[in-house]
Amino acid sequence: MTRPVVVGIDSSTQSCKAEIRAADTGALLASGSAPHTPAFPPCSEQDPRSWWDALVTAVRTALPRAGPVRVRALSVAAQCHGLVLLGADGRPLRPAKLWNDTTGAPQLAHLIDRLGGPQWVRRIGTLPTAAFTIAKLAWVAEHEPSVLDRTRHILLPHDYLTYRLTGRAVTDRSDASGTGYFDATTSTWLPEYLDAAAGARDWLALLPTVLGGAESAEIVSADAAAELGLTDAVLVGAGAGDQHAAYLGLGLTDGDQYIGLGTSGVVATSSRTPVFDETGTIDGVADTTGGYLPLVCTLNAARVGDTAARILGTDHAGLSELALAAPTGQGPLLVPFLDGERTPNRPNAQGLLSDITSATTREEMARAFLEGPLLSLLAHRDALRSYGLRCDGPMTVVGGGTRSRATLALLADLSGDVVTVPDAGEASARGACVQAAAVSAGTDVEGMIDLARRWAPTAHITVEPRDTGRDIATVRARWAESAAVDTLDRAAATA
Repeated sequence: MTRPVVVGIDSSTQSCKAEIRAADTGALLASGSAPHTPAFPPCSEQDPRSWWDALVTAVRTALPRAGPVRVRALSVAAQCHGLVLLGADGRPLRPAKLWNDTTGAPQLAHLIDRLGGPQWVRRIGTLPTAAFTIAKLAWVAEHEPSVLDRTRHILLPHDYLTYRLTGRAVTDRSDASGTGYFDATTSTWLPEYLDAAAGARDWLALLPTVLGGAESAEIVSADAAAELGLTDAVLVGAGAGDQHAAYLGLGLTDGDQYIGLGTSGVVATSSRTPVFDETGTIDGVADTTGGYLPLVCTLNAARVGDTAARILGTDHAGLSELALAAPTGQGPLLVPFLDGERTPNRPNAQGLLSDITSATTREEMARAFLEGPLLSLLAHRDALRSYGLRCDGPMTVVGGGTRSRATLALLADLSGDVVTVPDAGEASARGACVQAAAVSAGTDVEGMIDLARRWAPTAHITVEPRDTGRDIATVRARWAESAAVDTLDRAAATA
């Protein structure tokens, strides 16, 4: 007897993951994955067709592992902000510029000067950075205008995969709100911002239809079903940005603390009302449930550990052991802007290691590298709280960085909060499964929220703050001073 299931996709910068979950209980039955081609700033690009190939591999790997199943619905979460340009034949006209591609920084700076940063924030809830889609469109308009002339669809990464599944150009409110040309409060595109970025044209004809979080995009096409090995009619959800899907999949609610430690770092909570931060620190983006997900996203997170392990001549396990063995005391501090930074908006920044003495040890260096991204995120949590957002309770942490025992211990120490790692599998794929299950059941957004709460994972790891005797307040204050000096110096140097 076949079991009804849903499939959730997480197409991230590094790989594609597919989860198969029971449509009634949310139990994880199987998963599969496939890597993406590595991409690094400043020119970070991938071929969108390779995302589809990885999705097919991930799903085909997972399906046999799940046993006899009948797929009822599927949904895709993916990396945000990327720019996919399709021609009249539905094929990509050039490689996709990813969220961490910073080549559009000069064009973005010109746009902010022209449009006014505070005015832009008041319209879309966020001050765009080079990560945003509009910066990439402005770059293409300046450097490859003939490509833009041949464009028939302007899509985000999850839109492209949904397009490959259904043949329909759609997006969702959460991911659209990270483009720089979408008003989440009215759920409308803002073609005048595209006129300013890339010249006047009929932009609305090129942009996807915006769906609600629980709406269906269409059914999987016959060609796509054959590639995926699906035999039944399968509904496709609207999809979402990866962080937005993760928040949904974890069953989190307004005021909860969410930390993502992947290629990027994220601190977020949800709210029923929008946040408009004219400093540009907080992205006042939409969530998947009709509300908002004010968040701060940094460019440098888990990859900082990769660099540290290489420099210190060890692996990730060794780096963790070194950091946990560091002596009590302030020690050196790292401002982790290794590949430039998104928040603060410093695309040309570099990392800064300070407070080194002749007595500095490898253990202290390891701790500094692991603490740098965490101190950055905690500073940005302070920014969220400054807008009246609670952002309290246990800290739910997801992403590859959670594999480091030292990272979790240091985060608990630095924040003073209990840190929990949920038994969630891939959080973004789990959220996509929730979305697919809502579409399969024909429920509305409130039903999807209830489903997410019922499927909420239990804690897999719980870490309490330690009494190390270290003056955490001084560590955080000293780090903030170092980050401010580095930011000001580099801003002046690149002005």
